[in-house]
Amino acid sequence: MKKIIGITMGDPAGIGPEISLKAFAKEALYDKCNPVLIGDKSVLEAYLAKHSELSLEINAIENPSEGQYNYGVIDLIDLKLVDMTTFKIGKVSEIGGNAAFQYVKKVIQLALAKEIDATVTNPLNKEAMNAAGHHYAGHTEIYAELTGTDKYTMMLADGNLRVVHVSTHVSLREACDRATQERVLDVIRIADKACKDLGIENPRVAVAGLNPHCGENGLFGQEEIQEINPAVVAAQAEGINVEGSLPADTLFSKANGGMYDIVVAMYHDQGHIPLKLLGFVYDQETQNWKAVQGVNITLNLPIIRTSVDHGTAFDQAGRWRASEASLENAIDYAIRLAENSK
Repeated sequence: MKKIIGITMGDPAGIGPEISLKAFAKEALYDKCNPVLIGDKSVLEAYLAKHSELSLEINAIENPSEGQYNYGVIDLIDLKLVDMTTFKIGKVSEIGGNAAFQYVKKVIQLALAKEIDATVTNPLNKEAMNAAGHHYAGHTEIYAELTGTDKYTMMLADGNLRVVHVSTHVSLREACDRATQERVLDVIRIADKACKDLGIENPRVAVAGLNPHCGENGLFGQEEIQEINPAVVAAQAEGINVEGSLPADTLFSKANGGMYDIVVAMYHDQGHIPLKLLGFVYDQETQNWKAVQGVNITLNLPIIRTSVDHGTAFDQAGRWRASEASLENAIDYAIRLAENSK
């Protein structure tokens, strides 16, 4: 049985609708899963009117059980939130922010009700969402609140490199305070379980230091000695195959080369920069992105959530240049997690 994967359209003013159509236009998607899109029919029809070469039909449904799941047909749960006669592509708006939030809320409800096997999210715009009255830092926080999850973390993945975070959307000053023994140990446990959920039997977990050179035995900071290293020792006592703390300036190269299955990063940019350096490739000659790859996964939720690892790209929306690679990667990860879930 193919897994039913619920995919949100993202902010309708961004590139989400475009990359969704490009992904659904490939027969390989239907060979792997039964995809259902949550979004607005009016937005998709506006794009299809300009790109009839896609030869896609839209089947508006109320529930995933009504889907046809045949190549050439997009099974869409149409929330009817956007009026394309007045809506502007490429602009931050309350309408777009509210629509993106409602798509996410709906896909979470479907997953909690066991009507779909996993969820995949296209990008939303935090400014637009907050302007619409939905005050969240991002997708991760929405999922955590709507699923009632207290202990969770973000994982980024691209090829051999997987990274989880002790903290994400907070100031760098606050991120240092959040690198506590309790939190680091929780994230190590979550990282180990995530790898096992992906089918890795004995994951090799590496923990990055917070300070340069892991503090040089206290010369550049005490966090490794007082918080991070004790968490690693505690995890080892539980039988987790974990090493650390390790200097971040060399750790990510080792992990990308296959020495470790997953890295525990201490803060947002420590984990995001190496992933995006690998997955995001800009071509100065054409002034366009040659590749935008990588997957964002929220771990320790009662449901599966993966996402593209890029934003709404309002400046590119409507130009039909956006790459669907990250969305395809996110769908593949969602299928893999759903097939290994117990």
